[in-house]
Amino acid sequence: MVETLMTSDTLARGAGIALWRQIASALEADISGGKRQPGERLPTEAVLTERFAVNRHTVRRALEELEARGIIRVEQGRGAFVAEDVLDYPLGPRTRFSETIRRQNREAVGRVLHIAEILADAQVAAGLRIRRGRPVLRVARLGLANGRPLVLGLHHFPLPRFTAAAQSLTQQASITVALAACGVPDYRRHSTRITARLPTPEEGKHLMQSRSRPVIVAEALNTDLEGLPVDWTLSCYAAARVQLLMES
Repeated sequence: MVETLMTSDTLARGAGIALWRQIASALEADISGGKRQPGERLPTEAVLTERFAVNRHTVRRALEELEARGIIRVEQGRGAFVAEDVLDYPLGPRTRFSETIRRQNREAVGRVLHIAEILADAQVAAGLRIRRGRPVLRVARLGLANGRPLVLGLHHFPLPRFTAAAQSLTQQASITVALAACGVPDYRRHSTRITARLPTPEEGKHLMQSRSRPVIVAEALNTDLEGLPVDWTLSCYAAARVQLLMES
């Protein structure tokens, strides 16, 4: 699809205001004035470079400013988009990704990225309350809302109890269904520890966000109704799209 070039804007050169700030203000005015709608893709850097008659570095600096202020979001490999409303993501005794997203009138999709059997290291063993070196099923799953990645979860299930979860997840990317296939019809969130950091290259790629934007990291333990650990998960949330809501 050919992108339409916008009318050239004249910047106040030599006025004592950095050109990138003037570009950022012009783009912000386009958004606040309704010319660009939430979720809409902005013109490419090349188009903006021609519009404002500047180099790409100047345009990139303006986009970085708008991203830092939460006015736009940048997805690796896709470009810049007008920021949408941030989703509330409740964390409580019964947290289910699909139910949470659908309650907010969004389409929820889960995508399994890989499944592997590993030996529990010290962190996983402590999380699942098992001995180090015990076999564990590790599953990487991406959760999306309306096609936008929100959370990258790394799940750990103790073996051999959850051997059947691997086959279930190849057929349907649902943790709840996989646990039910292993005889756990319901489970509860036992504890959650929340921190924040910058994403790794892989996390940035899957979440389609700049590595300069932080992710919210939630370390959670789920147990069955008898209190036995069934899933220890490290989840990375795209902080620009999700705000965690703690439920008592």
